[in-house]
Amino acid sequence: MTKSAFSSVLLLFLYLLSLFSPSSAEIKSLTINSDSRPMILFEKFGFTHKGFVTISVSSVSVAVLSSTAQPESSRLGFFLLNEESLLQVLIEIQQNPSFCVLDSHYIFSLFTFRDLSPPPLASFNRSYPVTSPNEYSLFFANCAPETSVSMVVRTEVYNLDTDGAKDYLSAGQTQLPTLFFLFSLAYFAFLGVWVYICYNNKRSVHRIHLLMSGLLLIKALNLICAAEDKHYVKVTGTPHGWDVLFYIFQFIRVVLLFTVIILIGTGWSFLKPFLQEREKKVLMIVIPLQVLANVASVVIGETGPFIKDWVTWNQVFLLVDIICCCAIIFPIVWSIRSLRETSKTDGKAARNLAKLTLFRQFYIVVIGYLYFTRIVVFALRTIAAYKYQWVSNAAEEIASLAFYLVMFYMFRPVERNEYFALDEDEEEAAEMALKDEEFEL
Repeated sequence: MTKSAFSSVLLLFLYLLSLFSPSSAEIKSLTINSDSRPMILFEKFGFTHKGFVTISVSSVSVAVLSSTAQPESSRLGFFLLNEESLLQVLIEIQQNPSFCVLDSHYIFSLFTFRDLSPPPLASFNRSYPVTSPNEYSLFFANCAPETSVSMVVRTEVYNLDTDGAKDYLSAGQTQLPTLFFLFSLAYFAFLGVWVYICYNNKRSVHRIHLLMSGLLLIKALNLICAAEDKHYVKVTGTPHGWDVLFYIFQFIRVVLLFTVIILIGTGWSFLKPFLQEREKKVLMIVIPLQVLANVASVVIGETGPFIKDWVTWNQVFLLVDIICCCAIIFPIVWSIRSLRETSKTDGKAARNLAKLTLFRQFYIVVIGYLYFTRIVVFALRTIAAYKYQWVSNAAEEIASLAFYLVMFYMFRPVERNEYFALDEDEEEAAEMALKDEEFEL
């Protein structure tokens, strides 16, 4: 690899870092085998004025991939880089293709391989205080082209709170355990009210209502596990198995949510007891895609950005999520068009008008929910200061709770809801409304 190509790869990596910026914590032990990347990102963490980063490196070996001379040990090392300095480093690399990021004045250099103990041990262990509050990324840089590195790395990144205890969550995430716990209580209360409504309207309960009850239960359990996961990471640096439960309930919740939206959009168990072939195909496409998306989510969350395919998994997750969001809209559109066609022949204008209005409102609600959680939340996560990263999580949970409330209210089991209401006195007015309003999307 030439120096120009080496520089281009480095520029590309730093650019992708700005797009996919993980914020992780906890104690991690990582094994790197024959890795020739010029930059490896290990952590991204928001430090207070009492921050610390501990790095333990062992079993280090550097292999030369070509016949070049043995590289200088000072050309390989670890450093911290904050968001403000990232642009300056990019400019330095662009101006000088042979520039080594370890020589930059904008980085907080930790150590290079020159500080390693002599072979055969080749190890290093040291803790560094971070007294300047900011969000930093922990990198390993290899400025020796045509070389690959193997090593075992253990990282421990934390802040000290007021009583001297270690807090392994980033400064912008330390509020998440409480946030998730409060929202879990809200969903448990929501579930209790929903069960009460279903019990008092037994004759109007359909199978979709039971599925909606399951969705609420799984959502509440998912938030409880998320709260416990973040709590144990915050206190001990490891999730103690709660991350496994979190990913399980996360998978079930997402699949159930998309399934409920699709089934409601098709009118299943409300308007008809069966699904058409095209509606079945949507389910058969969305569910496997959600399995793939959740696999990508687990890889992103558990392995971290140090793996070679981390950016690829991020792209897979985003692409699959976009496809699923588009797919769940089609059944709602099909139902609106079907009802519109039916209204011209069956003579039940009032009922059809109510159904059309309900489906159009549901269409708008789903679009608004997807737009907010995919676009607005991402924007908040991008522009918010590192100390307020929890705000994007709060906004996402508030939007989700509002969406659940509206959706469950619109399709609640009552004796005379929009599906079954039929007021003959309004039949003529409804016919005129159907003629005037085309209900086109």
